[in-house]
Amino acid sequence: METPKTDELDSFDLKIIEAVSDNGRISVTDLATKIGLSKTPCNARLKRLVDHGYILGFRAVINPQKLGLDHVAFAEVKLSDTREKALTEFNQAVRRIKEVEECHMIAGRFDYLLKVRTQNIRRYREVLGEKISSLPHVASTSTSVAMQSVKES
Repeated sequence: METPKTDELDSFDLKIIEAVSDNGRISVTDLATKIGLSKTPCNARLKRLVDHGYILGFRAVINPQKLGLDHVAFAEVKLSDTREKALTEFNQAVRRIKEVEECHMIAGRFDYLLKVRTQNIRRYREVLGEKISSLPHVASTSTSVAMQSVKES
């Protein structure tokens, strides 16, 4: 089965994607009603969107503040080696650090930008010193601390 291109998605497909983005726990019956299809074709479209990788999965969105994870910092990471093998080693290792919520390779004055969430600045310093700085090929880091999160996904 060939994966449809984005421009081959019709308005029902786009409505399904929007609806499950807003509420991943919506029932197929409620989804069908919301987008204006009957249950069976709605379920088939949802399955196709998942099978073709438009919808990667469903998850709970956790409130980090309720868990005492109020501190957000962004670590800029410069590597000593940016050959493919070094990048792969860094990528694999950074995925194992639970405090790193996001990791992006950047084109600019540094190589990676990490979003790190911890309980407080003391814990962030520990994560930076013991985990991030110990990642393969890390030459240097620089940190910016978020004062307020205005929009998060």
